Amino acid sequence: MKETALNPPRKVLLVDDDRLVLATLCKGLEQAGYAVQGCASAEEARRILAIERPDIAVLDLRMPGESGLDLARQLIEPPSVPFLFLTAYSEEEVVRQAVEQGALGYLVKPVDLAQLIPAIEAALARSIEIGSLRNTGQQLQTALNENREVSMAVGLMMERRRLNRQQAFEVLRNLARAQRRKIGEVAEELLSAAELLNADKPQ
Repeated sequence: MKETALNPPRKVLLVDDDRLVLATLCKGLEQAGYAVQGCASAEEARRILAIERPDIAVLDLRMPGESGLDLARQLIEPPSVPFLFLTAYSEEEVVRQAVEQGALGYLVKPVDLAQLIPAIEAALARSIEIGSLRNTGQQLQTALNENREVSMAVGLMMERRRLNRQQAFEVLRNLARAQRRKIGEVAEELLSAAELLNADKPQ
């Protein structure tokens, strides 16, 4: 992963109370091109998080004092940081708790770089996808709240094309982008066309 001005290294926060594991994984990730900040406790990680925001955090699940689960509760608060869990335990209950906390991945120790790097990249990609979906959902709600025509056009597409609300909004938004027009204008045009078609139908 070569660093360039356009492609800065991914910032990884790695938290593990096993200092040997921490040092080994930090060194390996740095050699792979990541900018790594290693912490031996959740308390130390909180001090880092107060100063800067990593692209992703890799958390040891069970540590003395605050656990990885405790730290994860801070990471899900805006501005959120995607995270993976590392643990020496593979009990079902622990996995369930990790997923419920919002983990984008889960690796059972011992972990090597051949496992960790793909898991980090997959979690980062998933995080971008989730952010995009969340942003689209917010845009949809804003458009529907602000524009009656958009809301009606979305409903029309849902009915005609058998789409759900978000899919219908995506179609409408893509049409507006393709035509370089405002979404409200495209919605109004679609509704006018639908009215004409209905008017032409025999009674």
